[in-house]
Amino acid sequence: MSEFKYACPVCGQHIKCDSSQAGSVMDCPTCFQKITVPQAPASDDQKFILTGSKVTEKKVSVPVAAGGVAVPEKKFPAVILALVLVAGVAGAAVFAFRGKIFKSSGPGALTNPVATSGAGTQPKKPPLVAPHASDSNWMLELGTNAIPDAPVAGRIHGQDFIVERASFQNGLLTLRQGTRGPVEFGVQVNFGGAPPESLAGKNLNILADTNKSARVTLHWKDDAGAAQKISWDINYAMRLEFGDIAKGKLPGKIYLCTPDPEKSYLLGSFNAAIIKPKPKSAAAPAAPAVPPKQ
Repeated sequence: MSEFKYACPVCGQHIKCDSSQAGSVMDCPTCFQKITVPQAPASDDQKFILTGSKVTEKKVSVPVAAGGVAVPEKKFPAVILALVLVAGVAGAAVFAFRGKIFKSSGPGALTNPVATSGAGTQPKKPPLVAPHASDSNWMLELGTNAIPDAPVAGRIHGQDFIVERASFQNGLLTLRQGTRGPVEFGVQVNFGGAPPESLAGKNLNILADTNKSARVTLHWKDDAGAAQKISWDINYAMRLEFGDIAKGKLPGKIYLCTPDPEKSYLLGSFNAAIIKPKPKSAAAPAAPAVPPKQ
């Protein structure tokens, strides 16, 4: 048996071993990599330092000059190469058939599948649906239970109601469906011209036996589509809880029950937009009198 030297393929450390250890696995004393010992040289006169191979790599049997390090050849994995080729083919196919894959109705057509109400506009909000009214919510002796934070809803002359717009103008609180034009379905509470600042932060509790209170008017349409309304300033029950004015709005909560046979009521929260009266334009100055000609 004879001894020979070989180099670590990682750090280049020279390692001495016996020829009987050729093909076995050893640990490099410097980098602690596991190395497969190369075959011993044919002659005792070793002019070249052999290089071992890492256990996980293909064995390298090419001798290198003394003091050199054999670097194992790195090959591009065949699996990765195949994936790159497949991705390239797929990308080319998408580009070639893009007109069929991404259908459009013309130049500049939207690819967003969400339906819009017009070019560059947001989708329309779905219409509000009034919850079905319940007789259990109607009473002329209101308790002290908390009024829910949900939007004002209820029943007006037998028809389910939910508020779409709330406003306060010239002392008139309006809770209505629809956002424009005259009130055709909703409730108006008239505070006799009181400004919103006088109501902010206050709570009102109107009992059914109060002699006279704020005038309440219900608006609705009959079966023929004709506008109808009815008003009370007595015999109804109402709780109103106003919050503080913020950003031009008067928030509040309402619980209203009217004495009509249809047991109309409203219950919930609102945020009324404050509409200020338009300033009166100043009267034009009178034209100076022209003296009569002599």
